[in-house]
Amino acid sequence: MKAIQKVMGIIYAVSGMSFFIVSYASSAANVHETPTIKTIDRWVQEVSNWGRWGDADESGTLNLITPEKRVAAARLVTAGISVSLGRYAMTEKTVDNNSPYEHSMITLNLPGAENSRFDSIKVESHGSAHTHVDALCHQLKAGELYNGYSADVITDSGCAKLGIDNLKDGVFTRGILIDVPRLKGVPWLEPGVAIYPEDLEAWEKQASIRVGAGDVLLVRTGRWARRAAKGPWPMSEGAAGMHPSCAKWLRERDVAAIGGDFANDVIPSGIEGVLFPLHLLAIYAMGMPIFDNLDLEALSAEAAKQKRWEFLFSAAPLRIVGGTASPLNPIATF
Repeated sequence: MKAIQKVMGIIYAVSGMSFFIVSYASSAANVHETPTIKTIDRWVQEVSNWGRWGDADESGTLNLITPEKRVAAARLVTAGISVSLGRYAMTEKTVDNNSPYEHSMITLNLPGAENSRFDSIKVESHGSAHTHVDALCHQLKAGELYNGYSADVITDSGCAKLGIDNLKDGVFTRGILIDVPRLKGVPWLEPGVAIYPEDLEAWEKQASIRVGAGDVLLVRTGRWARRAAKGPWPMSEGAAGMHPSCAKWLRERDVAAIGGDFANDVIPSGIEGVLFPLHLLAIYAMGMPIFDNLDLEALSAEAAKQKRWEFLFSAAPLRIVGGTASPLNPIATF
């Protein structure tokens, strides 16, 4: 007998506002556990990489990108076509961009430098609009950071440990796109829709690819396609993204980093007191950098044209000593 499809809703309240998470289960046997804070605490222990690369480690899962992995990734370049994964620097204030880039010309016709032009750029490292990568000092729990470092290493001067400057050599490895809207046969996922490990594996089967150690996993929800069609919306109204149970899958596959077109987490999380559980599990427990607010639309189109979903992924964060994140423009090259 065919299983009856289900649509499940969870009401979640934050600061007096109510949200509705919609998640889809293909059958009665596919109902997912509703995590609690205790569940997240258990998962933190289950996926932890603390001590795996030594007590002084500050690189986390980037240790999985070995010299051999970089060489293999470089060999993926056969067509010589590069695609930007960075959203353009948004200078307008919108409901999904409360802290726009500030770009201004400093001066024109500066005496002695009439043939030169100068400008100034200012940006908040995080937020829901700017493409950026999170450092391992971005998330803490119970006064600790990844690998047991005390949160006391973070002062007004920045992060003395686990800062974004630990990514100074860049990220150069195999990237894999998991295009969930294409998997589901829709142009985009609606806000609040959760992506589960079985969705990741369904894409692997459809695309004939397997995520492995040292890969950067990029998960498209179609956020920017929806924005172009319907206009911007605030994060408080929800965002499609990965369910926190994906963390266990990412740990089993030894993924080096993840990236998505919004916050990577499904929003709202449905877990009282934990707004970004995947961030916590990835950064704090596994030591995994996260790329937020990527623009994956051009990559989706090019990957479909190339008929392959793996490519060389390269990213070079700014060398900001003690920074919690860095804006950047990652590149996918086929």
